[in-house]
Amino acid sequence: MPRKQATAPKPKLLAIVGPTASGKTALAIELVKRFGGEIISADSRQIYRGMDIGTAKAVFAKRSRRNNAKIREPLLEIVSGVPHYLVDVRDVDQDYTVAEYKRDAIRAIRSILRRGKLPILVGGTGLYVRAVVDNLTIPHVRADAKLREKLEREKSAKGLDYLFRRLVALDPEAANVVDPKNPRRVIRALEVALATGKPFTAQRTKGTQLFDVLQLGITLPKEALCYGIAARIDEMFAGGLVDEVKKLVKKYGANRKAFDAIGYREVIAYLNGNISKTECAELMKRNTWHYAKRQLTWFKKDKSIRWIKKSAGALQLVSQFLNR
Repeated sequence: MPRKQATAPKPKLLAIVGPTASGKTALAIELVKRFGGEIISADSRQIYRGMDIGTAKAVFAKRSRRNNAKIREPLLEIVSGVPHYLVDVRDVDQDYTVAEYKRDAIRAIRSILRRGKLPILVGGTGLYVRAVVDNLTIPHVRADAKLREKLEREKSAKGLDYLFRRLVALDPEAANVVDPKNPRRVIRALEVALATGKPFTAQRTKGTQLFDVLQLGITLPKEALCYGIAARIDEMFAGGLVDEVKKLVKKYGANRKAFDAIGYREVIAYLNGNISKTECAELMKRNTWHYAKRQLTWFKKDKSIRWIKKSAGALQLVSQFLNR
C-alpha cells in the first residue's frame, strides 16, 4: 500500500490580543526582540494617517518609513525600532474594508516569513484578527442607498439607541462587535442584516487556516485596566489631542467615518461647544471602558486564546510554540 504523503507544516503566526490599554504593544515589542519578529497591527484606527495621538500611536518612538532597496514593502513603518505593518496605510477620507485588511495582512505575514522572521499580529480589533487567524470569507454587500436613507431618518427621529436595539434584536452577537455610539457602524450593520436577511455577524465564514497560530490574550484586573485607560487618555490630552483633531477637521471636515472613533468624536463635540473639556475627557474614559469590555467579551469566546498576566508566561508559551 502506498504511503500517504506527509502534509507540510503550516508557517507559524503569533497573535497578541486583548482590550485597549492592556499592554499588547509593549509585550509584542519584548517578544520581537527576544525571538526576532516583526509586527502586523490589527487596529482599525491606527490605519489612518494623522490620527496619531488619539489612537495611541503617539506612545511609540519616532516613526520613519523603511527605505531598503532589498525589501520593497509599502505597508511598513519602523516603530520603536521594530518593523510594524498596516500602520498609516490610509488617509482619513479613504475607506478600508475588512477584506482589504485581510489581504494586506496576509501579504505582510508572508513577506515576514520569507525573511525568516516571526510574524506577530497585534491588536484589539477582533474582526481583523479573526479575518486572518480563521481565514474568514468576507462577502461583499453593496450599500443600499434607499435603505440607508430610511435608517438615517429613523436615527434622527428616534435616536441611535433605537437603531442599536433593532440591530441587537436581529443579531444579538452584534452587541459585542458594533460600537453602539458609532452611527455609521450601527447603520451599516443594520443595513446588511435587513438587506440579506441574515445576521451581520454571521456573514463571514471560516476557511481552512493558513497558519499555525498561537494566540495570547492579555488579562488585567478591572482596577488596573481602568487605571491604564484613564492614564492613557490623560496623556493624550497632555500630548496635544485637541490640536490634532483641530488640524484633521480643518483638512478633512468633521463628517468623516474615521472620526466616529472614540476620542475623535468626543473632541469634535467639545470643539463644537456641546460639552466642556472635562466632560470630553470623562466621556472618552467611559466610552473606552465600555469598548474594552466589548473587546473582552469578543475574545473570551475564542477558546483557543491562551490568557496570560505577565510577560514571563508569554515568553514560555512562545518558546514552546516555536520549538514544537
